Amino acid sequence: MSSNEHVPVLLGPVLEGLDIKKDGCYVDGTFGRGGHSGEILKHLNSNGRLIGIDRDPDAIASAPKILTDDPRFELIRGESAQLQKLIEERNLQGEVDGLLFDLGVSSPQLDAPHRGFSFLRDGPLDMRMDPDSGTSASDFIANVEQRELIHVLRKFGEEAHALRIARAICDARVNSRIETTVQLATIIEAAVPAKVRAKKKHPATKTFQAIRIAINGELEQLEALLYQSMDVLRKGGRLCVISFHSLEDRMVKRFIRDMSREPEQYRGMPTIPDEFRPKMKTIGKVVVATDDEIQMNRRSRSARLRIGESV
Repeated sequence: MSSNEHVPVLLGPVLEGLDIKKDGCYVDGTFGRGGHSGEILKHLNSNGRLIGIDRDPDAIASAPKILTDDPRFELIRGESAQLQKLIEERNLQGEVDGLLFDLGVSSPQLDAPHRGFSFLRDGPLDMRMDPDSGTSASDFIANVEQRELIHVLRKFGEEAHALRIARAICDARVNSRIETTVQLATIIEAAVPAKVRAKKKHPATKTFQAIRIAINGELEQLEALLYQSMDVLRKGGRLCVISFHSLEDRMVKRFIRDMSREPEQYRGMPTIPDEFRPKMKTIGKVVVATDDEIQMNRRSRSARLRIGESV
């Protein structure tokens, strides 16, 4: 397949996991290019409703007309961490039958050099999910203290060579501002040991991930939307989250697990106060892409889908 742009990841398992009711209300909290949304709409009747949310103006501008013209569909430019507010504004709190979040950077974002997400294409070092707000990666690198940069690379990139890379970046910025993706990738590649450069994975992969997560507040966004989902879903409503790296997946796994248990002090007790009863149950095990899907869409190779149901 020449492009992954319109290939929704784990589509079959997502549709099954949402357990779609024809007249239900659903939210695609990471609309992207509308791949999942388009398929969800096909399963709804005239009384069904779907809300798409995305903070990327490119995603909003390129939304397929077949979706935006559909009276069952509403597309909102906003952050997924605003989920509860957006749902309350529409008087739908506690009435949503399914939430979908496809986390991380999308294929169109990676493929656009001017967005600065990929070290494979030279472009301005931006990396913002919403280029109209926040701090660009170039500005972040220009101003971050070396100690903080080391922390970011270790925490968000799980980078073993964080110290060497951070030192190289801070040394390089003394001579000239780091403004392009290839410029940063070259600095990183020169900083790591030769055995790392010889590996198949590009040595800049984890650093680019770490900086992107940091400047976009991705883990903070994820934590917010997970907890807000409990007030948005109706009883029996499904939460489906697709993650692409271990930091996200661990957060989702722990959230669903913790919401599926009563607090430790009440475990095994014959009666438990309502406010301490489990709020969710785990649906199935983590879902990964099949070999066939990975062949068709390489982005799916690291995808992990976890599903919870509100109780």
